[in-house]
Amino acid sequence: MNPIARLASLPRDGRDTLFLLLVIGWVVVPHVANLPWWTSALVAIVLAWRATLAVRAQPLPSRWWLLALLGVALAGTWLTHRTLLGRDAGVTLIVALLALKTLELRARRDAFVIFFLGFFTMLTNFFFSQSLAVAAAMLLALLGLLTALVNAHMPVGRPPLREAARIAGWMALLGAPVMAVLFVLFPRIAPLWGIPGDAMSGRSGLSAQMQVGNIASLALDESVAFRVKFEGPAPAQRDLYFRGPVLSEFDGREWRPLMARAMLRFPPPQLGDPQLVAFGTGIRYEVTLEPNNRPWLLTLDAGTQAPLAPNLQTAMTSELQWVSSRPVVDLLRYQAVSHVNFRHGPQQRISVLPEYSNLPPGFNPRTLELAGRLMRENPSGDALSLIQAGLHQLRTGGYTYTLEPGVYGEHTADEFWFDNKQGFCEHIASAFVVLMRAMSIPARVVTGYQGGELNRVDGYWVVRQSDAHAWTEVWLETRGWVRVDPTAVVAPGRTGMFQRLSAPRGVFATAMDTVNPTLSATLRSTWEAMNNGWNQWILNYTQSRQLNILRNLGFESPGWEDLSRVLIGVIVIVALLGALWSWWDRLQHDPWLRLLARARKRLRQAGLETGAATPPREIAKLVTTRFGADARGCVEWLLKLEAQRYARVPGADLPALRREFQQLSWPH
Repeated sequence: MNPIARLASLPRDGRDTLFLLLVIGWVVVPHVANLPWWTSALVAIVLAWRATLAVRAQPLPSRWWLLALLGVALAGTWLTHRTLLGRDAGVTLIVALLALKTLELRARRDAFVIFFLGFFTMLTNFFFSQSLAVAAAMLLALLGLLTALVNAHMPVGRPPLREAARIAGWMALLGAPVMAVLFVLFPRIAPLWGIPGDAMSGRSGLSAQMQVGNIASLALDESVAFRVKFEGPAPAQRDLYFRGPVLSEFDGREWRPLMARAMLRFPPPQLGDPQLVAFGTGIRYEVTLEPNNRPWLLTLDAGTQAPLAPNLQTAMTSELQWVSSRPVVDLLRYQAVSHVNFRHGPQQRISVLPEYSNLPPGFNPRTLELAGRLMRENPSGDALSLIQAGLHQLRTGGYTYTLEPGVYGEHTADEFWFDNKQGFCEHIASAFVVLMRAMSIPARVVTGYQGGELNRVDGYWVVRQSDAHAWTEVWLETRGWVRVDPTAVVAPGRTGMFQRLSAPRGVFATAMDTVNPTLSATLRSTWEAMNNGWNQWILNYTQSRQLNILRNLGFESPGWEDLSRVLIGVIVIVALLGALWSWWDRLQHDPWLRLLARARKRLRQAGLETGAATPPREIAKLVTTRFGADARGCVEWLLKLEAQRYARVPGADLPALRREFQQLSWPH
């Protein structure tokens, strides 16, 4: 017997158990990336074991097995998380318990416990990700759990799963308007799925320190860092510098911000007057920042007004970096104004902090010699000419921009200038700042993102982790701090024509690009536009947007009390409308005839046609003739239906007949 025929021949208990195990597996699969490896292995083994028992109709394991596995789950959770509480430990434990509960699935009561554990586990997926893909997967899981729940309430016979799925889908469809009203009007006190206490395991992003190779690893990450929507025309791509941490302390290997510990406070300490002067008209835009567990608000260089972020305080450091009062642990949308033409920093050298010129002793001796040679070749000592000399060295020295520069040793600047002569933006920026400081020119490294990609479907600029970048700022007399991007000298396409070093593509993506690159790009843009729409309209539906709806309805200064009143009013109105429709429907249609029509439809699906005027007793005779004793339950039900209409037999009321209709095993 082939496997499909064997599955079809399983008794109902075995079939229903396999379907429930499949749904549980679907609920748990998105958690695999967030669970300890032993939890995923335990769940897979338990579900496979339970499926084998169902297929072979073998007895369930004893309680000693369950107690032993429960002990393993508790011990593993404790050893992994050092607690049984909190988000990560709680999800680990609930997933393990859900799998173990299937090993004692003996009665309907046990099935109901599994259903509710499954619903709860399904919700916990949103603790880790609220993406559109996860939401779609959990919608399918919801329909699967509802199908299993409806099927459990159909104990008679062997009803087809497709009928339970149809009822479950209809239930979900009926509940969708209620959920939509609750989503729009239920008062939002805090982010829906935010758990700040557990959010310290945020996704990768820019770091507060920079070591050789750190940003190079991010360049291979194609995930979205943030999206930008400009009110008017977007700046040129060469001007899309989004400012992050400014790194000025150098120990020979690692760059850190000045007063790194003090920078953790809010508001951050000021290391001098930024003296920011903007020119021209400001550029207004909106940023949708992905969670990164950092207090940084990425703005186009330079942000001249405080970003408007909901429920957040913002402040600018003396190095023009905008920070918030708490880390960004949820999707955040904020408005900002920036200028791409600006001047900042002190105009006189006496006001420049000496830390911007310091170099650690004993490091990069050959770079110091190079600095001396360039200074001798430019006896005027003019800072601008020395900067141009350093850029000329980059332009003509055979340096290349690559993601695979190799391992750097102790003297990173020396190895870049004289040995490897290749690197990613962090290698180039670090070596250039060391050279500038060696020539007594104050300089620092600025990290952030450069560039972006316009999604023509929704008009948003998408900035990815692969756009992470490091550039430099040098100080010039009377001009202050001036941006110099040495990477643009080595690889002009990195910032000018916007040519990126791309990450390795998968087999499917490579095949799609080969067959139809335009279609591949369109599909990617469409999917990202859909994700962005989900972010904007669902995840970023905040209390302020709720209150704006009330303002549009005429409320002058709405609050959560007004939201509650409107919500209660809508629920009452909808309930009254539903009652009126039900009353009207009963007046317009005979419920007995509707029930008989449903029976005719079921029999028609089984291949038995009956006339519209055929009474239930005659239909029962046709069923007996066609299907014999196998359809005895249907025959008895049809006779009860006729008796309810004409004989008024006690106990044969329509509600009871409707319930019995759902439980009958109809011929098929």
